Amino acid sequence: MFNGMDPHWDLYLPALQETLYMVGWSIFLGTIIGIPLGVLLVITRPGHIFEQPVFYQITSTIINIIRSVPFIILLFALIPFTKLLIGTFIGVEGAIVPLVVYVAPYIARLMESALLEVDPGLIEAFQAMGATRRQIIFNVMLKESRPALVLSLTIAVIGLIDATAMAGIIGAGGLGNLAYRYGFQRWETLVMIITVIVLIVLVQLLQTAGNRIARSLRKD
Repeated sequence: MFNGMDPHWDLYLPALQETLYMVGWSIFLGTIIGIPLGVLLVITRPGHIFEQPVFYQITSTIINIIRSVPFIILLFALIPFTKLLIGTFIGVEGAIVPLVVYVAPYIARLMESALLEVDPGLIEAFQAMGATRRQIIFNVMLKESRPALVLSLTIAVIGLIDATAMAGIIGAGGLGNLAYRYGFQRWETLVMIITVIVLIVLVQLLQTAGNRIARSLRKD
């Protein structure tokens, strides 16, 4: 029934650790870049608290351009930059740079959508009471949108897991590389099936955790 019955149990834990390492660092760095970008996209848009139409249009266009490039193409296009920045473009470390470039604009758009859900009337009320822009950003926009922000970051993490699987094609390591080397190149179907199951379980756990955190924040 299966081509290659040896499931190579000793390979899954290291591969999972590599995937989590890539996702962890990429979401950390991507969030540091993406959340401020998302905030800027909201407050500088026409009619908001720090209206800057030119800045907004330029930033929005750049984000759209990066997001329009499929990750696999972005991965290869950034090879010279990645090699210049960290000295290599292969392995776990080599995948983090393109993963961050991929996820940061994605997070920015997700943050923008979440922040735009905040009631404009609430922002106007705080402005009428003399609140500063900083206070409105942190005490109103970010505070009120916390559940949506958590769900947005959950979506971003799941998207990163998908991207790390593609990065495995160029030897980035992780579950994607395991599936490619053993499941595809060696036609070991059982390895492919087990890898897919591990990825499904991982995604389900992350989505469940994100949903629970978001629900708890709504109750605050």
